[in-house]
Amino acid sequence: LFLSLFAIMAIGLFTACADNSTLKMGAECTNKYLPKLKGQRVALLANHTATTEGKHILDKMLEEHIDVVAVVAPEHGFRGKADAGEHINSSIDAKTGLPIWSLYTAKSRRLTPEQVAQFDVIVVDMQDVGLRFYTYYITMLSVMRSAAEGGKSVVIFDRPNPNGMYVDGPILDMKYKSGVGYAPIPVVHGMTMGELALMANGEGWLKDGLKIPSQKLHVIKCKNYTHQTMYELPIAPSPNLPNMKSIYLYPATCFFEATPVSLGRGTDLPFQIYGHPNMTGYDYSFTPRSIPGAKNPPQLNKKCYGVNLSNMSDEEIWKRGVDLTYIIDAYRNLNMDDHFFRSFFELLIGTDYVRKMIKQGKSAEEIRATWQDDVEKFKVQRKPYLLYAE
Repeated sequence: LFLSLFAIMAIGLFTACADNSTLKMGAECTNKYLPKLKGQRVALLANHTATTEGKHILDKMLEEHIDVVAVVAPEHGFRGKADAGEHINSSIDAKTGLPIWSLYTAKSRRLTPEQVAQFDVIVVDMQDVGLRFYTYYITMLSVMRSAAEGGKSVVIFDRPNPNGMYVDGPILDMKYKSGVGYAPIPVVHGMTMGELALMANGEGWLKDGLKIPSQKLHVIKCKNYTHQTMYELPIAPSPNLPNMKSIYLYPATCFFEATPVSLGRGTDLPFQIYGHPNMTGYDYSFTPRSIPGAKNPPQLNKKCYGVNLSNMSDEEIWKRGVDLTYIIDAYRNLNMDDHFFRSFFELLIGTDYVRKMIKQGKSAEEIRATWQDDVEKFKVQRKPYLLYAE
């Protein structure tokens, strides 16, 4: 039954714009958002993924004579080419001449009061991948906090979640709140950006219970989408998630970021392979190189031995979910004890018990069982904020 659900394609349930069976992004539903933007000073939080029908949302808004005063850029920049976590200076968009306010500067990941004063409404349009440590939703919530403090409106152009068909992983212990984990949600939360925005606002997660009034927070819904819709992203959301296989394996392989093990940055298979020069007993090998989007990857120019997961079926990846089998395999093979884990591991996994259980020799299945009750509680907690059928 679980696997059969993934084969179900969505039928039309919502009519945010013209009624037919085709999946449509929120950004395509101009009749829903133009009345909210006309006559307003608008800031746009977006990147290269904010494209529909071959046209970027910034160009569409300018064609509709929306008064866009600035572009706000998330991690990887407005054009989506920068490395993970790379500092990006604010600049000017060469095509439109608009200022680009980068939220990945060396100093801050928040809008300043001076910037907030320049707009009435901020529009959010970015393709997320539905994971707690993927930073686009964190940037959105940071901007929402600034808008709430400044009394400004937020309009979110929703997009499907490619990992929206299930919920898995431990809930973030808020003592590990960081730039890769902002809210008490599982690793795979199964929500769209719009749904997550409503939940964060409704649950008071922006800051100390701060909320945007309901009349100032709007989600322009996707049309003909459910959480079981199998949506393939037309544009890679970031440099090291080049295809759907990387996006589907990301919930299980991202934890290698907090170890010496390479997860394939600097190769053609990022997040689809893992290995280390000292891992033994494996026939598969690869050598990370310096490439655009991965200028200085772990184990640069060193031959790594390990595992290639790229031939696993999508159905098997979905079934496994947040699978710790791979990290446990590498941990046991390298025999490095605590030298295997970096403090970043807890920030990614969101809790302290996982490292302890791995060191105790527990299996992936035993560890996964510890978070199942939390996952079920979260699914009940999020239900009032869901915009689409599960």
